[in-house]
Amino acid sequence: MNEALLSLIAANIAFVGTHFAMSHPLRAPLVKALGAGGFQIAYIVVSFATLAWVYFAFLAAPPADLPGSGTIGWIAATIITLPAMILLAGSFIGNPALPTPMAEAQARAEPAGVFKVTRHPMMWGIGLWAVSHMVLFWSTRTMVTALAMGILALVGARLQDAKKETLMGDAWAMWERKTSYWPRWGALLRVGAVPLIAGTALWLAGSWLHLWRAGIPAGVWRWIG
Repeated sequence: MNEALLSLIAANIAFVGTHFAMSHPLRAPLVKALGAGGFQIAYIVVSFATLAWVYFAFLAAPPADLPGSGTIGWIAATIITLPAMILLAGSFIGNPALPTPMAEAQARAEPAGVFKVTRHPMMWGIGLWAVSHMVLFWSTRTMVTALAMGILALVGARLQDAKKETLMGDAWAMWERKTSYWPRWGALLRVGAVPLIAGTALWLAGSWLHLWRAGIPAGVWRWIG
């Protein structure tokens, strides 16, 4: 394994590891030492620094060193990415996991939109996006980074439940009883017009930008246009 790939693996471990550490075992002592504001600044600085390392290490790694999964892989990736974008788009509407003043009230309300599918739509959106890149089997750098982001999202969602139980108490426990960690895919078409339209638009726009950013036509644009 060449030096660039080793650097990328180290960067992804650092990015995921610091997120888990600062969000869970180190959170309380860091908040006590730095204050809430200081902790947020430290969290942002570490996150951006490790993400920058991932970005530049990714650019330095070989771009297409695996055989790829061909047309079947592209079809699978295109299909997987659509629900990912619907979940991601809807996750910003009434999400009690986000640090807002309305979080507790939202957790006590009845699940609506993408929360009928899962209480972690943002995390599952990122997780599915990661899977969509892994099924392409395009490059080692993509496999490493997508796997890391998938672990961060889906393991992070489980860890988030424990953290929110501590921070929000009965409100989050109530939210957990009404929702599911694992997606209920049968509810995807009942999430409402806004997530469906916004998610589809994001799916089309994101795959169209893929050609501009990565030089590779993706999504439906591989077959039309």
